[in-house]
Amino acid sequence: MRNCKYLHLLPLVFFFFLASNGVNGDNPYRFFNWKVTYGDIYPLGVKQQGILINGQFPGPHIDAITNDNLIINVFNYLREPFLISWNGIQQRRNSWQDGVYGTTCPIMPGKNFTYILQVKDQIGSFFYFPSLWMHKAAGGFGGIRIWNRPRIPIPFPPPVGDFIVLAGDWYKRDHYQLRRLLDAGRDLPFPDGLLINGRGWNGNTFTVDQGRTYRFRISNVGLSTSINFRIQGHMMKVVEVEGSHTLQNTYAALDVHLGQSYSVLVTADQPARDYYIVVSTRFTTRVLTTTSILHYSNSRNGLSGPIPGGPTTQINWSINQARSIRWNLTASGPRPNPQGSYHYGMIKTTRTIMLGNSAPLINGKQRFAVNGVSYVPPDTPLKLADYFKIPGVFNLGSMPSTPSWGNAYLQTSVMGANFHEFIEIIFQNWEDTVQSWHIDGHSFFVVGMDGGQWTQASRAEYNLRDAVARCTTQVYPKSWTAVYMALDNVGMWNIRSENWARQYLGQQFYLRVYTSSNSWRDEYPIPRNAILCGRARGRHTRPF
Repeated sequence: MRNCKYLHLLPLVFFFFLASNGVNGDNPYRFFNWKVTYGDIYPLGVKQQGILINGQFPGPHIDAITNDNLIINVFNYLREPFLISWNGIQQRRNSWQDGVYGTTCPIMPGKNFTYILQVKDQIGSFFYFPSLWMHKAAGGFGGIRIWNRPRIPIPFPPPVGDFIVLAGDWYKRDHYQLRRLLDAGRDLPFPDGLLINGRGWNGNTFTVDQGRTYRFRISNVGLSTSINFRIQGHMMKVVEVEGSHTLQNTYAALDVHLGQSYSVLVTADQPARDYYIVVSTRFTTRVLTTTSILHYSNSRNGLSGPIPGGPTTQINWSINQARSIRWNLTASGPRPNPQGSYHYGMIKTTRTIMLGNSAPLINGKQRFAVNGVSYVPPDTPLKLADYFKIPGVFNLGSMPSTPSWGNAYLQTSVMGANFHEFIEIIFQNWEDTVQSWHIDGHSFFVVGMDGGQWTQASRAEYNLRDAVARCTTQVYPKSWTAVYMALDNVGMWNIRSENWARQYLGQQFYLRVYTSSNSWRDEYPIPRNAILCGRARGRHTRPF
């Protein structure tokens, strides 16, 4: 950590990072200075205290090219500790930079911390968000675009414009009030509204030229609900999902579950006027809706007609759409070889893990659990405890690999796994609500989903050819979703519900992907600038 007065030394920091933190000096560097403050916002027409980054809500977008090194200096001017995590950025060999409390100590008030990360072998649409407590309910999020290298073609004609759409539910209560509700053993109430890029009804205008094609990168940054996205009178061609190019299917409406990101192409092929861009909640009895405006640059006519309706509680509609989203086997990814050159369906799995979510009462309070274990944050980040071999912070046997139907209990749950394993994970949902699961540090292949209880016979339904690779997947009510995942990234990785109340009240755990090699080839060493807290306070990182 450094005091703000040393900001003028930033050019020298480049060499410090290059020499001491294992980032790749052969690729470009992009430097960011972020000032995190509170400020007044009015997203639903009511004055609220929001979390701003450089005075912006949402925060500034990050644009990078595959393999760029990002040096992000974050100054915390809030009254409480703060952390930023990078949803979908894999942090190759570098879980130190993941920005969740299991890996990273918080930035204390009045202090700063420099994230040093590389978008190694990635392309696509992602977002960042504040990961501590309920800060996400106050803002502090923004979009991330990772562009292809110039010599690697994208599998569609380059669009003339590229828009980021950060959509999701919103509460009028501040994050302190929401946190107090959860701490008291209650779930969150129904949201008060929906936002698109931090604004409510018709709060944003996206201007297009008639006859031209644009890319919309849509992320669900909400806390509680799945959403549906649609544009009045226009079709959407899905071309990318969380870093994977897809078969280019066309949809009139698109479900985006919590934590997910999609890229769609939209051609302005309608008569010149203004059109509604609509976001509405999915699988909720009461349907919330908000709108933005698609404005044709040569339009002299405003909005007209009713707001186009979309699906509401229909589950089969959503399942069929999810199954239709497939990997584009012939498209190049971040490297100049076809995505389909990795034949995931021909690799034998070494292990099956089944994860069952539940909503138990523990000590008379509402909690959420995975396999009967409700996660309790430790007093020291797990990654630091592992590195310094601090006893008593966690046990590798504290997270079972199959559901437990006994009484749920509180535990700092960590599951052990070995580097280079190829595993099958079954997300089993016996509740009446849609679940959304995210795995840090990896992408996985969504090979199957269906209703009821998963059995070994369910494998006959798997798509072992062109299942899409992504980092966040939905699990429908009383249903299962199966994924295949290569454990190709050593580190301590968060597996969590993207429903933020569930995550906060225990529906998460950590996967420790381990190798004994102790080589920079497999994992970077602890950063010299790592913040040391809890039982790691007073220890030393490394001399070089």
